[in-house]
Formats: sequence, structure tokens, C-alpha cells
Amino acid sequence: MQVVDDYWPQVIAADLDPGHYICHAKHGNRMLLECEQSGRRLEALNFCNNDILGLAQEASVKSAAMVAIDHFGTTNSGCPALSGRIDLHRQLEQEISAFKHLPHTYLFLNAWMAMQAFFDGFCHLAIQVPGFRHTRETLILTDLLNHGCITTAVVNAGSRSGRRLTQSPAVRIKSYRHCDPADLAGRLARNTRPDDRIVVVTDAVFSMDGDIAPLSDMVDVLADYPGSVLVLDEAHSSGAIGASGGGICEHFNLSPADIAARGIEPVIMTTFSKFAASAGAAISSRSPWLMGLLDACPTAIGTISLPPAATAAALEAIRQVRRQPERCRTLRENAIFLRRLLQDQGFETLGETHVIPVLLPPEVHPKTFARYLLERTGVWVSPIWYIAKPRLRIVVNALHTEQDLRRLVDAMVETREAVFPTPFSTQLRV
Repeated sequence: MQVVDDYWPQVIAADLDPGHYICHAKHGNRMLLECEQSGRRLEALNFCNNDILGLAQEASVKSAAMVAIDHFGTTNSGCPALSGRIDLHRQLEQEISAFKHLPHTYLFLNAWMAMQAFFDGFCHLAIQVPGFRHTRETLILTDLLNHGCITTAVVNAGSRSGRRLTQSPAVRIKSYRHCDPADLAGRLARNTRPDDRIVVVTDAVFSMDGDIAPLSDMVDVLADYPGSVLVLDEAHSSGAIGASGGGICEHFNLSPADIAARGIEPVIMTTFSKFAASAGAAISSRSPWLMGLLDACPTAIGTISLPPAATAAALEAIRQVRRQPERCRTLRENAIFLRRLLQDQGFETLGETHVIPVLLPPEVHPKTFARYLLERTGVWVSPIWYIAKPRLRIVVNALHTEQDLRRLVDAMVETREAVFPTPFSTQLRV
């Protein structure tokens, strides 16, 4: 522990530690926060919450969770393959399958476990069968800016997590430039070997840049590789893009059946912590056999199934989304309006969705900006400082009013004038 004891105080001294705020109460986007370091309490308008459709405090969603606890208790106390499966799981799987237009779905506790299970299972298979030999190598192509759950899963699939359980063929991993179908095509051409099993994996909406994967162009590239698999992480796209919030396929007017007709197998991961007011994740596919494989993977066998309350909340939330597509329209309208307000005031934004990164000059620490914004103006935005381009990460939701959005921009202008060492317009040109 000596290295840790030496290291972390220096992280704190450099103002690189995250810092924490504790929520004591919330009503819509208004929250009562406590700064854990100082103990100070303050009221804040929240722009860093992923409850993008505002369903976490919806009466029907809360009621569904409470009824589930009354009926099943607080936990299922077993993994799905043994004693942990309840009828609510089946209902939620069916609801997701209908929502994503893929007939088979399997649930997990979170996205990290779902992605790891898929790549372990797909690359290495889960159960050794006498007389069956798995001889085909897997080539994985992953976007450079994919979420950490994808990065961890593909690295583990290629090194230790799955292969330690079986004597399976090698997994080769290549990254391609962010949202660049031409680079994807080039890397496929250079790296594909005869008899490879090809998997391309991408976020649908990128969590730190707010942009959308070029699905149509990616399908055109993969059509030259029949039997390839396209894995779409829809954590930030479900409920957010597409006419009714259906996600990236709806956004591009390209259904999973259309993708399959081009010789490509679509696999979609859905998470419930953003649009579905809960926790957990799911993998959906056309293949019923993939579900059995996921059920036998270490990340399904080695833990409990999704708890009843979380399952019921996600189930009711998804039903609400499908009944009320106007929530998704409101979310998109809010994002468009806020982006315009920010740009009108000279702020540099990235992306095109409800995730709105605002780039800052390198001289300005995002934590300094966000701390002033919260403690002086009562507006809460996430600072991001671990990546190459320091930024603020604003998340719009369907409950934000025009007054809320204008208050945010006014507060950011005030903060800019207080914390920037030179005029902002000069900083933008540097």
C-alpha cells in the first residue's frame, strides 16, 4: 500500500481527485447537495444526471418497483441459470426485444458485465463439449473512443478472461479511427484472414463526445464480409435518438432486419441507467443460441440476477417510453435549443445529441470552472479532466425547461468571466 499512500495525496494536492457531492433530496432537476469535503449544503439545478427522460421519479415507475419488492423481496439471491430467474425478467426481456426489434434478449446487472459476457462467450464459447473443436480465430475492430466497458471487454477477451477457461483460438484486436468508416474498411482489408470471425463494436452515441456512429456507412463496409457481427452499445442512444426514441437503427431508418439482410448479424446492448430509470443491461440478438451461451458465461453464473425492483422499474419505464414518444421529442428539442444558446455565447460544443461537451482552453481546469458554477450560481455540470481535451459534460433531459436552459447558459457566461485568465474569444482562437 505504500505506493498508494504516496500517490493519492499528490493527486489531491494537484486538484486531480474527483471530489464528491452527496444528494440529500431531489425534485425533478432540483437537488439538495452536500459537499463531502466541506460539509456545506446547497441547492442545485442538475445538468449531469443521465435520467434523460425524467422517468426515475415517475409515479408509475416508483410504484412498479415497490410492488415488485412486496411480491419478490429485495433480491433474487441467485444467478439466472440456477435459482435467480423471476417472471419479471422474462417480461423485461420481451419488452426490450420488441423495442429493439430483435427476438432474443438476456439481462445483466450492468453494461460492463454484459459486454464481457458477450465477448467471452462469442470468442471462446462457454462450455467444453466432447468432440467439438473451436478452431476459428476472432478479429475484433473497435472504435478508438468506445466506452470503457467495451475496451475492457475486448482486451480481456483477447488476453485472459475467456481463454483461461478453454483452449480456444486467438483473438486479435484492432482499433479504428473514431467514426471513420474508411479507416474501418482499410483495417478490415489489412487484417482479415481466411476463416476469421469478424466483430465490429461501437458506441451508438458516444458518452464523452455526444456524436453518433455512422451506422449506414459501417453497414456498407461490413456487407463485404458476410457473417460478420456488428455490436451496438445503445447506452446513450436508447430513448434519445430516432423518431420515437428507438435508438440508432431508428435514427438511420435501418432496422436490424435490414442489417441482417446485408449478411451482417446485429447485436444490441441496451442499458437501463439512462432512458429506463433503473440499473442493469441487456444483450439482444436474432440468435436464440447466443442466449444460452450468455447464460453459461462467468459474468452471468458468478453473480445474482437483476433485483426485482430494478427489473420492474426498467420494465415500466420502457413501456412509458413506447407509449409516450413525446418525451423523446422534448429531449431532442431541449438539446437543439441549448446547443444554439451555448454557441451564440461563443462556447465550443461537440457532437449532436443530448450529451453536450463544451471544450475549455487548456489554461482552465474543468474542476475550477465546474466548482465555481456550482458553488456560486447553483448549477451542477460534470467537469471532465482525465482526457486529452478538458471539457465540461452537460447532459440535457426532458424535464429541463427553457428557463432552466437559459439559467445554465447565463451561469456559464458569469463563470467564464470570473475564471478565465484572458478574454474567452482569444482563448478559442488559440
